Amino acid sequence: MGAQLRVYKQKIASAETTKKITKAMELIAASRIQKAMARVRAAAPFAQAVTRAVSAVATHSNVDHPLTREPEQIRRSAVVIFTSDRGLAGAFNSQILREGLELAELLKSEGREPVFYLIGRKAVGYFQFRKMAHAAEWIGDTDTPRFTWAEDISATLLDAFELGGEDGGVDEIHLVYNRFVSMMTQSPETVRLLPLEVVEAADDEDDAKAPVYPLYEFEPDAETVLDAILPVYIQSRVFNALLQSSAAKHAATQKAMKSASDNADKLITDYTRLRNNARQAEITQQIAEIVGGADALASAK
Repeated sequence: MGAQLRVYKQKIASAETTKKITKAMELIAASRIQKAMARVRAAAPFAQAVTRAVSAVATHSNVDHPLTREPEQIRRSAVVIFTSDRGLAGAFNSQILREGLELAELLKSEGREPVFYLIGRKAVGYFQFRKMAHAAEWIGDTDTPRFTWAEDISATLLDAFELGGEDGGVDEIHLVYNRFVSMMTQSPETVRLLPLEVVEAADDEDDAKAPVYPLYEFEPDAETVLDAILPVYIQSRVFNALLQSSAAKHAATQKAMKSASDNADKLITDYTRLRNNARQAEITQQIAEIVGGADALASAK
């Protein structure tokens, strides 16, 4: 009985230690969410301005630009999967990997070959463990992504797109990432980046409030303007996906660590109850032994 009490005591101590760790990680994630959301809000005006500029040029020019031209046949499709470098975030990484692989199966069913570009150690580890091929990878900067990272990713994707699927590149590019909806919800998002589909940053604006663009004259010409602005647009979209994924990851970590802390509390309560029951049983047994011994002595007299 004493050994059983020691076991419960060790389990309670272990659960308390685990709770201290998960509680600390929950608080750290909560502080990082605020910083991540501040970065998303700070980047939003620039992304909106670039989106409107691209919308204006694409609407008021008839230039046949490589980044806006729909290919006659799509042979290869790039699938860019945004995961994190660290775990302990619940279903954050598994749901986005599942979303990316489902997209790849859909592309295969349409006769297109998926080409994977991976962001985050979790995606790289997943593909390496299953011996799945991928074209490029980026790791080490998912918690606090920098714009230079987005520039590097965008340059790689643009080079592959300009090369074309027939020559070993890609004919279209899809981004798959987790979008921050709320502290409790992180939604997988799939966006076709190229050929260009202009997506307004303010989705809640109706047609009556939508901006009306004036008729532009382009200097030196619309094609040169598109050459200059479209790479910036691609960089802003990739950077926005990185920031959204970072904020969603911190929210998922906080939710997972809060759940772990609650589970640790439940374990401590359960083990404490079991320890008390074992102690009461031990006390009852000791009393019974004392009473039995006293009865035996009385009977001997």
